[in-house]
Amino acid sequence: MTQTIASPAAAAPQRPAASSPARRLWRGRPDDSPMVRPALIGLLLATAVLYLWGLGASGWANSFYSAAVQAGSESWKAFFFGSSDAANAITVDKTPLSLWPMVVSVKIFGLSSWSILVPQALMGVGSVALLYATVRRTTRSPWAGLLAGAILAVTPVATLMFRFNNPDALLTLLLIGSVYATIRAIESPGRAVRWLVLGGALVGLAFLAKMLQAFLVLPPLALVYLLAARPSIGTRVKHLLIAFAAMIVAGGWWIAIVELWPASSRPYIGGSQHNSILELTLGYNGLGRLNGDEAGSVGGQGGWGETGLLRLFNAEIGGQIAWLLPAAIALLALGLWFRRGAGRSDLQRAGLIVWGGWLLVTGLTFSLMAGIFHAYYTVALAPAIAAIVASGASILWERREDAVATFGAAFVVAVTAAVGFVLLDRASGFVPWLKYVVVIVGFATAFLLVLHPWLTRRTALTVVTAALMTMLAGPTAYALETAATPHTGSIPSAGPSTGGPGGPGGPGGPPGGGTTGGLLSGSESTEEIDALLSTDADAFTWAAAAIGSNTASGYQLATGLPVMAIGGFNGSDPSPTLDQFKQLVADGEIHYFIASDGGPGGMGPGGGTSSQIASWVSETFEAQTVDGVTIYDLSGGVR
Repeated sequence: MTQTIASPAAAAPQRPAASSPARRLWRGRPDDSPMVRPALIGLLLATAVLYLWGLGASGWANSFYSAAVQAGSESWKAFFFGSSDAANAITVDKTPLSLWPMVVSVKIFGLSSWSILVPQALMGVGSVALLYATVRRTTRSPWAGLLAGAILAVTPVATLMFRFNNPDALLTLLLIGSVYATIRAIESPGRAVRWLVLGGALVGLAFLAKMLQAFLVLPPLALVYLLAARPSIGTRVKHLLIAFAAMIVAGGWWIAIVELWPASSRPYIGGSQHNSILELTLGYNGLGRLNGDEAGSVGGQGGWGETGLLRLFNAEIGGQIAWLLPAAIALLALGLWFRRGAGRSDLQRAGLIVWGGWLLVTGLTFSLMAGIFHAYYTVALAPAIAAIVASGASILWERREDAVATFGAAFVVAVTAAVGFVLLDRASGFVPWLKYVVVIVGFATAFLLVLHPWLTRRTALTVVTAALMTMLAGPTAYALETAATPHTGSIPSAGPSTGGPGGPGGPGGPPGGGTTGGLLSGSESTEEIDALLSTDADAFTWAAAAIGSNTASGYQLATGLPVMAIGGFNGSDPSPTLDQFKQLVADGEIHYFIASDGGPGGMGPGGGTSSQIASWVSETFEAQTVDGVTIYDLSGGVR
């Protein structure tokens, strides 16, 4: 028998040919289809265009936070505490982490709409990329990851918030990161602790972005690790305790410093009634959001919309987030059914558990909470909906020869088409033909999905592609409308007007005149008012004072000078008291008082202290009108 001996060169493992970094970036993983990496790069570029195009049209966006960013760029103390002005009278009513990236941008590029909003848009691109990576890891399918990223990118409320300067953009990015870290901990038992520490730290940082809302993901994160991780149950519990400690450290260090800092040398904690960060955390931004008992709040007790399981589908909220919500619920059930026999550490099921828990816990909280609630909060649901739809669709595609998968897919497409028709029908005059295309093509592709065993592979792929495009047509149209519309104020809304209390809005105010803004919209200054406030400004700590943060914010942003926000955001915080304000005036700390619209000084939404100050000013000092705005010169002290 002849024996063939391979040469050493033939026996040695073949090394891949060297390639340039650019080629490796474009090619991606060796086992990927050549189209995966170009598709990912295209998705991220398209997302960047969607979130960056015409961004400057929104001006200061939410001037409440923009003023705090301006203050932080002028004062490190204001930076640390999240003060509304550089002289540190009062803070915003949130922990300040979401402000810090914007402050850094302003310090580098100067104060402008772009320097404030671009970091938010980049967080959106990062969220899409991170969601892609997370879903790809659990499904082992890059196409599922791409679908999840695309769904997140065109969710209307996501397009809104990643083009706006509220804390929700950073919150969303950090919470997606916490899921990614938890999945990595399940996947890699040898490195589980370090991944869980990272996940816990990211939740802690998310707390510093938007306080207790960050903790809504804790139940699903803990549950999925307990159910799916490979170590013994005792070890799993110990690992979770370590992650919990990391979360406390990452989120608690700032709280501890503020609590220990002498109140006399720091700004008043906005949103609290007793100058306490713990009160703000547990009350106004904590349990008060659930039961409606929020001291200092305006509204509540039925003033924030009707609660109930269908709240997320109503006229105000539905167009923001509900397009794929029924599909996500159905696909979650179908996915769990098909993975019921998998091993305990099955990543596909783990992904469904964590995203499903996120969706159910956060969705039920938003549906039933009686306190302050705005439609844009629902951006926190967008990653879970996107991940579940993509993961469930991937499972159904794998099981496409199964009758349950076939009819399940058809049901999901048909229901989504019906929901899309209803939501599009609410926006009178907005692309009126689109709702008919969505429902007709949606129902047709649902029917063809049932017939897919008799279709060629190419035809079946065409039908699936058409179904996905139809499901995304409505939210994509809303997302494009959102990106094309300037948004300002404290309660922005995505998409066209549907008759709800929200709605897109741009800069307003009478031409050539100033406005004092109000509870939900920032003030607008003029050149004459700017010149007045800037006169001898160096001789005063505050160039002016006004009731409510939004009234103060526009003048501060226009002049770059500290403007005291009496009473904080709502004008209802007891800071400063009347006696404190009188003393500041007597000491020559405040130059002007800017009255609110509707009367001398306005009464302030919260009444009480702010109303006393407004009344005292109107009774004690002479008023002057500058470009339609009533202003009092306090530089003479007490008459």
